[in-house]
Amino acid sequence: MSPDVDLTVPKPGRHALRDRLLALDSRLFEIAAERNWPFAEPVLPRLSRSANHGVLWFATAAAVAATRTPRARRAAARGLASLALASLTINTLGKRSVRRPRPLLDPVPAVRHLKRQPITTSFPSGHAASAAAFAAGVALESPAWGAAVAPVAFSVAMSRVYTGVHFPSDVLAGAALGAGAAFAVRALVPTRAQTGPPPRPRAAAPALPGGEGLVVVANRASGSADRMRVLHRELPEAELVECEPGEVKDELAKAALRARALGVCGGDGTVNAAAEIALRHGLPLAVLPGGTLNHFAHDLSVEDGRSIGRAVREGEAVRVDVGRFTSGGLTGIFLNTLSLGVYPELVRERERWAHRIGAWPAEVLAVLRVLRTDRQPLQVELRGETHPLWLLFVGNCLYHRLALTPGRRTDLADGQLDVRVVHGGRHPALRLLSAALAGPLTRSPAHAEARVSRLRLTGIAAGTPLAYDGEVTDVTGEMTVEKLPEALTVYRPLP
Repeated sequence: MSPDVDLTVPKPGRHALRDRLLALDSRLFEIAAERNWPFAEPVLPRLSRSANHGVLWFATAAAVAATRTPRARRAAARGLASLALASLTINTLGKRSVRRPRPLLDPVPAVRHLKRQPITTSFPSGHAASAAAFAAGVALESPAWGAAVAPVAFSVAMSRVYTGVHFPSDVLAGAALGAGAAFAVRALVPTRAQTGPPPRPRAAAPALPGGEGLVVVANRASGSADRMRVLHRELPEAELVECEPGEVKDELAKAALRARALGVCGGDGTVNAAAEIALRHGLPLAVLPGGTLNHFAHDLSVEDGRSIGRAVREGEAVRVDVGRFTSGGLTGIFLNTLSLGVYPELVRERERWAHRIGAWPAEVLAVLRVLRTDRQPLQVELRGETHPLWLLFVGNCLYHRLALTPGRRTDLADGQLDVRVVHGGRHPALRLLSAALAGPLTRSPAHAEARVSRLRLTGIAAGTPLAYDGEVTDVTGEMTVEKLPEALTVYRPLP
């Protein structure tokens, strides 16, 4: 490790450039101290204190997330992650790499002084780094929220010079480090804009400026009231129908008879039902996310009523692939995933307990109960050979792992089924974990994957549970899974 740089001790030899920069820095500090800053006296010292230990930014993140829009929540989380990385870098490397004393307070009016003077070294400014990291992180996810936060972040950074606790170069270096931390977080966890699917293939869909001709059916159990109010503001002439879960399919079927475009608000299971009816009637589908995960809507880059409202008004739409499975007399479609093995059992176990102890505790309990079971893994015949499996996953289009993020699709019309297999054997929890860590583009002894357009399975035991888009049914004997390329037209906001 290189030794610390101590700016308090003159080094032998001539350092003309360094001396000039330090002299300029000191002169700028004195100019700032002598200058009258209108309206700053009652604001900047308090603002500077409020940013101690990141309190201001945690409160700001809570306020942004409280707006309850997906983009705002992601922006708040990204801002805090960027702040954490910047603070870690400042405290482990920044403050220890350059030892620089704080400025003398003599030129600074006493009314500006902080009640408690910092005792750490001056270079770089931790407050400026935190402010820049939070603002840049928010802006990378949501430019609108970034523009709202930026003036506050700038004021916090300037308050450090105003109160006399930092030289201007400390603030500039801290701000640069904070912005760098935000971009480093983006490299590890890409923003939604980076991972959105390409706008292809574009499809012809009716442009409905006021929403006339669009009938939207909402699953009331998904807590759709707020989302429907936003959609009504965006498309005041659209017909909005809210119903109970058991009525969703009937209402969708009735809506399809009078609609130019079919809309749906709910989770992935509700969207699946709407897609099946839209396919049958040849209608474009407008999806308003209203469930817990909303995989299909998010992979379409549809986040809320504003984004889907714009797409419907402008007639912006694309064609997407649909997966279809057939087993005996049972036929169904899936927009996201289909699976056999432990996952369908986990879903059923979770539904047994969710209404008693809540969704997340039920999820944890279901995982523990399923993985501790003594039952043998799933037995299926694949390409003429019998395979013991813990899990068979089939994705509608290729799922990618991007950096540290979970799998997402960047192309919803690639014509492929993404097939993943976790082989049977002892220690199912370890096998599933190793398969998850292996990722989609690597192989492990417990994990295999393939890209096909059609899949045929035989030898499925009677009553084997099948999960598709969050729904569970039973299959037996033989099952065929195939692609319907570019079969469904969906509205989505285009760049």
